[in-house]
Amino acid sequence: MALYQATIGDKPYIMALYTEAIGSEGCTWNEDYPSEETMDSDLARGDAYVWKDEMGELLGAISIDDDHVVEELPCWSAQLQPAAEFARLVVREDARGQAIARKMILAMMQVAAKRGCKSVHYLVSPGNQRAVHSYAHLHFTLCGEADLFGEHWLCYEKQLLLSL
Repeated sequence: MALYQATIGDKPYIMALYTEAIGSEGCTWNEDYPSEETMDSDLARGDAYVWKDEMGELLGAISIDDDHVVEELPCWSAQLQPAAEFARLVVREDARGQAIARKMILAMMQVAAKRGCKSVHYLVSPGNQRAVHSYAHLHFTLCGEADLFGEHWLCYEKQLLLSL
C-alpha cells in the first residue's frame, strides 16, 4: 500500500468515497461538501492524494487544503509556520479499522516536510472519535477549538521533524 498524487482519473472514486462517508460517525460532510469544485481545486493545485493497495485499488484519499480562514486561526503556533492543513481524509468503509488513515497521515507528513512545511494541522469534529484517536496516537497536540463553517472543531497541530 502506498500514497500517490491523485489524478483526474481518481476523481470519481474519491467523490464516491466522500459520498459514502456522509452520515458516518463524526462526519460533518453533506451533499454540498466536499463538492466537485473542491475536488477540482485540490487536483489543480496538486494537493489531492490517494492511498492504493498493491492491486491499485483506491482505499482512501486526503488533501492539503488552501483555506485562509483556517490558516488565520489564532491557535496555530507562529513558530511552526509555514504549515500544511490536512483535509478531506476519507477511508473506504470496508477498509476502515486497518490503520490506513494513520498511514496516510504519516505519508502526507513526509510530503509536507518536502514542501518545506514546519508543521501540519487539522480540524476535527469532536464527534469523530476515530480521527481523535488517530491524532492522539500520532502525538498531535490539541492546540485549540474553533467554530467555523457552522460546526465546532478541535484544532490539532504537529511539528514536522527535519529528518522526514
